[in-house]
Amino acid sequence: MKVLKLDHVGIAVEDLEASLAVYEGILGMKLHGTEEVAEQKVKTAFLPLGDTEVELLSTTDPEGPIGKFIAAKGQGVQHLAFRVEDIDAALAELKAKGVRLIDEKPRYGAGGARIAFIHPKATNGVLVELCERKA
Repeated sequence: MKVLKLDHVGIAVEDLEASLAVYEGILGMKLHGTEEVAEQKVKTAFLPLGDTEVELLSTTDPEGPIGKFIAAKGQGVQHLAFRVEDIDAALAELKAKGVRLIDEKPRYGAGGARIAFIHPKATNGVLVELCERKA
């Protein structure tokens, strides 16, 4: 598997607009765009930072993954996303190695990226997203 770079850091937030005010107003970051991903019950906002991004995630349903995360742990870093060259090959390699996966097949995430998650029990408690983006 070839990891190309840290694609983004996902941060779970209770209030997307209030959080954008912090990241834009205090840190001077600029919003790239927002998007709702209905399948994941989440609204996202991306803020570029160098050649990576900060992704703010707010739930659209308390029973969705971000809603459950915030209920259990509060706001904060929810996942690290690593860009890979070929997500299908990466998942096949991880599966062959016996790595515990949340997603054995990629799904679509924000920005049309193909994504899949590695279970935190396989990565020392960190939720890791693999992300493939085509130019």
